[in-house]
Amino acid sequence: MLALVGLACWWPSGDPEIDRESLGYSDRVEATVVASEIGPCPSAPPSDPSESAVEEMECVVVSARLTSGPNTGDTAMLESPTDLDTPVSRLAPSDAIVLNDGGPDVPDEARYSFSDMQRSQPLVVLALVFALVVVALGRLKGLLALAGIVLSLGVLLVFIFPALLDGSAPVGVALTGATVIAFCTLYLAHGVNDRTTVALLGTMASLALTAALAIGFSKAAQLSGLASEESLTLFAFAPDLDFRGLLLAAVIIGTLGVLDDVTITQVSAVWELHSADPSLAVPKLYGAGIRIGRDHIASAVNTLVLAYSAAALPLLLIFTQSGLAFGEVLATETVAVEIVQTLVGSIGLVASVPLTTALACLVITRSTAPQDRDASGWDAWPPGSRQEWPPPTPRRRRSEQPSDAFWTNDPW
Repeated sequence: MLALVGLACWWPSGDPEIDRESLGYSDRVEATVVASEIGPCPSAPPSDPSESAVEEMECVVVSARLTSGPNTGDTAMLESPTDLDTPVSRLAPSDAIVLNDGGPDVPDEARYSFSDMQRSQPLVVLALVFALVVVALGRLKGLLALAGIVLSLGVLLVFIFPALLDGSAPVGVALTGATVIAFCTLYLAHGVNDRTTVALLGTMASLALTAALAIGFSKAAQLSGLASEESLTLFAFAPDLDFRGLLLAAVIIGTLGVLDDVTITQVSAVWELHSADPSLAVPKLYGAGIRIGRDHIASAVNTLVLAYSAAALPLLLIFTQSGLAFGEVLATETVAVEIVQTLVGSIGLVASVPLTTALACLVITRSTAPQDRDASGWDAWPPGSRQEWPPPTPRRRRSEQPSDAFWTNDPW
């Protein structure tokens, strides 16, 4: 219900007006390299014949045939000085590239500039291989998990990103979007049942704790959210955004990606433990679930730390060569942001284990204790199960079992 209220309150009102050309993203066209040769720079002014001692500058001159856009089939010329190592100097014939199109008002020799390599084909192939592997192992659940990925991306692109650019409260938007993602993906992949509901409740409780910790420690550490180059670029075109809030939203969304794995695993572990021994009391069932959770959380926290470290790898390499003391490096905002994100997310993961395990123990014991036993206290046939013949040996409570070995071994 709260998620629906959040969607209604923070739904983006429209597309934000941002000058793409000012951001460096003008019209782009695709092209294929035809030739790459070393010769005089086309844009260099002609040399004076009287100055024969002056050596003429040489460039790597690349010819590329446009394969998209209004001028498909035309040839674009790119150049790069031979004494510089640039992406243009490394191009070879048949390379598929992306060019920035300056428009018809720009002279032909300067209209096109190198933007990037075309990567659509290998990425599509990789995505297909990933989908094939997931479906081959997970069958129907794997297919539903893929649908959950598509749904998560849809929530990010349709609601969260536009709402953040629209100036809505970042923490509220992130929690609302995370709730919608968790609700839809968990029920889609694991079905509508008590197990999924318990995992969802554990995920939401842990996310709330993560958000509270992130808010408190981001203020205590005086994080501005403007430590990265991307944030500074966005600040130049959208200075009214709450950049500390964007940092908190990133923590919440990033933690959700690991939380659902931990909570689902804990709930499944408790359910299987209870199925193996329905006589386990809540304290023993909880203790067994926590022991499983300790192993899981140790690897999950390590995964989160390594993921954030990998994302900040270039930054960490720079600081290792900066000559600053280790404590000074940790106190810089660029590194402090990664520390807060990692530790706050890890605390949320650790807290999810006892929270989810306790909820699962309460739900499974209360939902099966009365109705799964007959009046004498013997285990009843599970609803909808096929009775076998001879029937399985009934099991009495330990306090009701006779001491006679005959009754213990053969109650019939």
